[in-house]
Amino acid sequence: MKPSSPFVFTSGTIGYPLLFVLMIWIVFWAELRFNLNLAPFGVRPGEAVGLRGIIFSPFIHSDIKHLFNNTIPLFILSLALFYFYRPLRWKVLLIGLVSTGLITWIIGRPANHIGASGIIYLLAAFLFFKGIFSKNYRLVALSLIVVFVYGGLIWYVTPIDPKISWEGHLAGLLSGLGLAVVFKEQIAKPPKYHWESSDFKDTDDLFMQHFDEQGNFVDNLPFQNMEEEETEYNYIYTEKKSDDKN
Repeated sequence: MKPSSPFVFTSGTIGYPLLFVLMIWIVFWAELRFNLNLAPFGVRPGEAVGLRGIIFSPFIHSDIKHLFNNTIPLFILSLALFYFYRPLRWKVLLIGLVSTGLITWIIGRPANHIGASGIIYLLAAFLFFKGIFSKNYRLVALSLIVVFVYGGLIWYVTPIDPKISWEGHLAGLLSGLGLAVVFKEQIAKPPKYHWESSDFKDTDDLFMQHFDEQGNFVDNLPFQNMEEEETEYNYIYTEKKSDDKN
């Protein structure tokens, strides 16, 4: 019996990440097409009205370069989240979205903080730390890939560029680390075969019946155990009498 795998590729695995990217591009197109300025809908720290940016800011970008820099890693990292952490995907995204925006609102400079970069840092941090905590070889490998590809992101959680919302990056990093700790025990378990169960008996398995107590393979075919029966043949000889004619 083939065990079920914790890693399952479904239409939603790639469909939802594509939908996220498509929504961001539609918002950017609408902003250009109708000459809109959506920057005030970003996170504005210290202002009550700025809390709406917790929901809206990931969909707003300043220019095409900003858009490309965010949507490509967002698609890749969210795809990894939906494939490797399917049971946790929506919890990580929704809780992480709120916590990232809220931390940015608390620690951020007085400005309009926009862009999906906070979510990118959230996903990168979660995928890295969760994989290390899980000790699952596939998830650890994923962690190493994230570090190799996106390790340079760590420099942007510091104020090295006044035009970049490093506070949003730091908020995403802290949120991802926090969620990895919270969901530390919820790891993908390796598939379990029927012979690994506690009630498994060797005598019930046809393959295991071919091994003796010392582990030697025995070609135990049913017809080899059947005793050949000896057949007795009894011959009866009858003498034919002939008639004498004189």
